[in-house]
Amino acid sequence: MREIIFDTETTGFHALEGDRITEIGCVEVVDLIPTGRELQHLVNPERDIPKEVTQITGHTVEMLRDKPKFREIAQEFLDFIGDATLVAHNARFDMSFINMELERCGKAPIAGNRFKDTAVMARERFPGSPASLDALCKRFDISLGSRIKHGALIDAYLLAEVYLELNGGREQGLSFDDHSGPGHTVVFPARPPRPEPLPARVSEEERAAHEAFLETIGGDRTLWKTLGLV
Repeated sequence: MREIIFDTETTGFHALEGDRITEIGCVEVVDLIPTGRELQHLVNPERDIPKEVTQITGHTVEMLRDKPKFREIAQEFLDFIGDATLVAHNARFDMSFINMELERCGKAPIAGNRFKDTAVMARERFPGSPASLDALCKRFDISLGSRIKHGALIDAYLLAEVYLELNGGREQGLSFDDHSGPGHTVVFPARPPRPEPLPARVSEEERAAHEAFLETIGGDRTLWKTLGLV
């Protein structure tokens, strides 16, 4: 299942009172795992940015003055999300800003039933506990090391990890096909390959030592060599 985890940064809290989007970040996930596809834009809000907001996001009018206006990236955003479900933390806030910006540039708003709110999921799963993104990252032992300021794309990637955990973590696909009879089959969903393979962690010295060891126990006749594992 394809979903888009996204976050926005804005000039304030009130989409209907003149506040605007300053950044949008989107991460594509399929079966809860990021695919490596992403979309991120800094956006010229065409208005001032309060100092207290700059302290949180790092965004200033000067740094955004030459960035595209939302109407210039609106179609790219719509093409990227397609018909996927949109997942956000406190989704009503982000939904109000996205739809306000779309309406400003003459495009149809996105239906509310396409949005999924991870804050609501967290409160249902952990009633009475803090449900902020930071609190959930700490609960699930997700590193916040890359987060100096609030950034839409960084927060979208953090939320993708939180969303996976809220859905049961990497073992969420453990299931039984038939609960009524014998011969239950354990099914693990296929995971897409990593966008970039992990680098080898075996040193040349270790490879040489392993080859020397294989020679002592049979050389080319060993099982490792026969199966092509070395």
